[in-house]
Amino acid sequence: MKTGVLLFCHGARDPNWARPFETVLERVRERAPDVSVSLAFLEFMTPGLLQAGLGLAELGCTQVQVVPLFLGTGGHVRKDLPALIDQLRQAHPGVSWGVRPSIGESEGVIAAMADAALHGLLGRNA
Repeated sequence: MKTGVLLFCHGARDPNWARPFETVLERVRERAPDVSVSLAFLEFMTPGLLQAGLGLAELGCTQVQVVPLFLGTGGHVRKDLPALIDQLRQAHPGVSWGVRPSIGESEGVIAAMADAALHGLLGRNA
């Protein structure tokens, strides 16, 4: 069984917006070199989720975890993402497509944001 991770984020018209997500992609690849990892966008940027999912299926992934790189679970994660996952399941029935909670709801991410917000405050380094 070959595992894949599909990092999913919103997208923007400004290409600089994608830089932090590209860095996340690189770090995940460095930390898990045996896992196929792709980055996909909901809109404005490519690849889209369906295209990136196809790429992972073509690499032989039989199990893919989709990780929404959203701070919260709003309409895109609650409505748009399930519809896209249904399309992936229909197009690639030999692949098990799982969806993780939005990354911003992870305790580690919440703690990192709090630390970043406090960093340098009143001479403190959080």
